Amino acid sequence: MAASEKKISYEAARDELAEIVESLEDGSASLEESLKLWERGEELAKICQEWLDGAKKKIDAAKAGNK
Repeated sequence: MAASEKKISYEAARDELAEIVESLEDGSASLEESLKLWERGEELAKICQEWLDGAKKKIDAAKAGNK
């Protein structure tokens, strides 16, 4: 993942991913465009997962610190 991709917020990645899903579902893109959208969607899904994993680690650490 490029360094610039790490700077994208969870919300921005999620919103772009939702737009890609809509574009793929409406079926108006060519096969080549659809493949590019799919690849970008995979990248965005990974970014979102990294954000969620990081948030879970912080929550787990906070819970462990309160015991």
